[in-house]
Amino acid sequence: MLNWLPHPIKGSLSFLLYVVNTLFWFVPIMLLAILKLLPIQRWQAWMTYLLDAMAVAWISVNNLTTRIFTSIKWRVEGLEKLSRKDWYLIIANHQSWADILILQNIFNRKIPFIKFFLKKELLYVPFMGLCWWALDFPFMKRYSKKLLQKRPELKGKDIETTRKACAKFRFKPVSIMNFVEGTRFTQDKHDRQQSPFQHLLKPKAGGTAFVLGAMGEQLHKLLDVTIHYPGGIPTFWDYISGKVHAITVNIKVLPIAKELIGDYHDQAYRERFQQWLNQLWLEKDQQLARLETGAGK
Repeated sequence: MLNWLPHPIKGSLSFLLYVVNTLFWFVPIMLLAILKLLPIQRWQAWMTYLLDAMAVAWISVNNLTTRIFTSIKWRVEGLEKLSRKDWYLIIANHQSWADILILQNIFNRKIPFIKFFLKKELLYVPFMGLCWWALDFPFMKRYSKKLLQKRPELKGKDIETTRKACAKFRFKPVSIMNFVEGTRFTQDKHDRQQSPFQHLLKPKAGGTAFVLGAMGEQLHKLLDVTIHYPGGIPTFWDYISGKVHAITVNIKVLPIAKELIGDYHDQAYRERFQQWLNQLWLEKDQQLARLETGAGK
């Protein structure tokens, strides 16, 4: 709509609207979160539905901002198989901070509101940390191998803590997001890792296995998402300032087999799960290679 404006102006106005929109929804979200503390199960369930509805509205306004200041040619495959009444685990390749906005853009109102597993330290991020807490984003605490060796009694505590945090998702559909690579792709990281993939970093199987171990059979389907930028990987600023002209997103809906759920501390399960994830990542790398050469268009 306003794509004719210079990029610096579009970016500045977009960022300002994102901030204003966040502050606007912060107030009612926190108010409902406080009301939700009343220990009545039906009341808390009702508050949860209202909170998620506010979060969807929050994302919807952000998406409107994107439409106003950008002119992106979207090519999205796989949305027709989705439902807002199902439980999903989402995994995706990670190249830019814009990935999060893109996932929120394409999935908003198509599946349950997306919630990320977050490190416990992120609870203290100004405004956003409280919003994530209010919206029931599960905060997890991971224990290093070194600490587990010193204190073996902590083994399994991380999964148990997260399982308790996710118990509230049992009766209401939810979408849990996990970036398997653990960080954004850069050529420098790729080279330092000596990644066997051309367009991807090595997948970190522990994080995904951790989610499956914590939530078990609550999750019904896996969404394997592949994001490709035909014009090259953009920065967050590139995205909000209208410099991105095309985005391709492919969504594969996969079943979550029972053998994918287990204890990651068990060596046999760990090896089986790593093999499964590496094969999934190999197929994703091949798909990105086809898109890069134009064969996937």
